[in-house]
Amino acid sequence: QVQLVESGGGLVQAGGSLRLSCAASGNISSINPRDWYRQASGKQREWVAFITSDGNTAYADSVKGRFTISRDSAKNTVSLQMNSLKPDDTAIYFCRTTVTLRSYWGQGTQVTVSS
Repeated sequence: QVQLVESGGGLVQAGGSLRLSCAASGNISSINPRDWYRQASGKQREWVAFITSDGNTAYADSVKGRFTISRDSAKNTVSLQMNSLKPDDTAIYFCRTTVTLRSYWGQGTQVTVSS
């Protein structure tokens, strides 16, 4: 079993920054690939960023250049540094990983960006 717990969400003004964390526990390697997704109210969940087991990263066009995904293997944590936040970034942010072909999701953390 794998558990993912997101934290770090909150309310921030446009142009501000937040750092989200996704802590993993259970039967999961500290270098397991991990994604961040987000879901705004009334919209479908969308992919945001990804980090591979060897540290390669990828980003959605909407966040490229503003968000940075990183890993702290010692803490089995993946973070999402979000800079230059926009009201359109308002959403619940979820962490996801896949272990032996099964996907695991965290409960999400709310990010609200005021204009």
